[in-house]
Amino acid sequence: MAAQDRGRRAFVGAALGLTLAGLHARSRYPERTVRIVVPYAVGVGPDVVARSVAENLARHWRQAVIIDNKPGASGIVAFGDVRRTAPDGYTLYLADTATMAVNPLIHPSLPYDPARDLVPLTLLFRATFVILVGGRSRFDSLAQLLAAARREPGRVSYASLGNGHASQVAIESMAHAVGVQMLHVPFKDAGALFTAVAAGDVDFTAFSMNTVSGLLAGGRLRPLAVAARTRLKDHPQLPTLSEAGGPDLEMRPWAGLVALAGTPPELLAQLQRDIVAAIDADEVRARIEVLGFELTPSTPQQMRDRIDADLALYAPLVRAGRVSRL
Repeated sequence: MAAQDRGRRAFVGAALGLTLAGLHARSRYPERTVRIVVPYAVGVGPDVVARSVAENLARHWRQAVIIDNKPGASGIVAFGDVRRTAPDGYTLYLADTATMAVNPLIHPSLPYDPARDLVPLTLLFRATFVILVGGRSRFDSLAQLLAAARREPGRVSYASLGNGHASQVAIESMAHAVGVQMLHVPFKDAGALFTAVAAGDVDFTAFSMNTVSGLLAGGRLRPLAVAARTRLKDHPQLPTLSEAGGPDLEMRPWAGLVALAGTPPELLAQLQRDIVAAIDADEVRARIEVLGFELTPSTPQQMRDRIDADLALYAPLVRAGRVSRL
């Protein structure tokens, strides 16, 4: 009997030791390099924000945090890579409107299911789109542009980075709100897009102010309105959409960080806390807000609510054929 008791005590002690060892191992996260996969090219806005947050996290964790840029196909290629990794917190993904809301609406089959495969951690930022024409455009105001679209359905053209891209969805939201049809001209890269708009080959586009500031300074592009309900602090002379004769509408693309489903709950909680602290760090805010981004740390539920709101907003555009199913 005594031998049985000793055996039970040894078993319980060993199990407890393994449990404590597991908890201790998890408490040391991260023990190796963490990778954040970004579905954008180096140097564009979301990449800049992700790198700033990664640098702060690396100092806090005392581990390397690398940015792995995988642009193209509205994030589908990038997430295909992420999905092949273990749900252990060592691979995170920068998700946006396209990944979480637009792709599920326009693709009959995706290599991922946002609701099933991804777990929101926190929103990172939101930007504000500006309606832009070429420096020598025939349109002096948004009201003129919309009036021309009413007179000539399908003749006024706009440029985007492809079907379902945030710029296309934003412009079609505006067109839908005022009941006009416009001609969509997709481009594969931003350089060609801005060249076409600057030359007058395409009438207008919508992009965030931080992306086009150099082109505005050089006079190649000209802003007509900011797609927000209040004017930009750094560009107070620029009217909002409604002030310029458009709808009372916001065009505010966002991005956030997500982990893979199956990541342990205690690790998800740590990741959310640490990332929010990095976003709120003074040096991160100083670097990012000067670029025109609004940092928006959030709870996981607030990110889910943002995704649900976008699904509800964009589904009618797809049903109406304004954004095509692929």
